[in-house]
Amino acid sequence: MKIAEIRKLSTEELAERLEAAEAQYNQMVLNHSISPLENPAQIKEARRTIAKMKTVLREIELNK
Repeated sequence: MKIAEIRKLSTEELAERLEAAEAQYNQMVLNHSISPLENPAQIKEARRTIAKMKTVLREIELNK
C-alpha cells in the first residue's frame, strides 16, 4: 500500500488492517522458514507496509 492510501483510511479500519497485515507477515515468515517462498521480497514489502501503517497511526495519535 502506498502511504497516500493508508492516510485515507479511518483509524478503526487502519487498526484492523494493521492487525491483519501483522498476522499475514507472521504466517509468511513461518512458511518461509519451513519451505522457501517463491518470492521472498514479499516479506520485506509486508514489513514496510506494517511500518507505514504504524507511522500513520502514531501521527493520528499525536495530532489529537
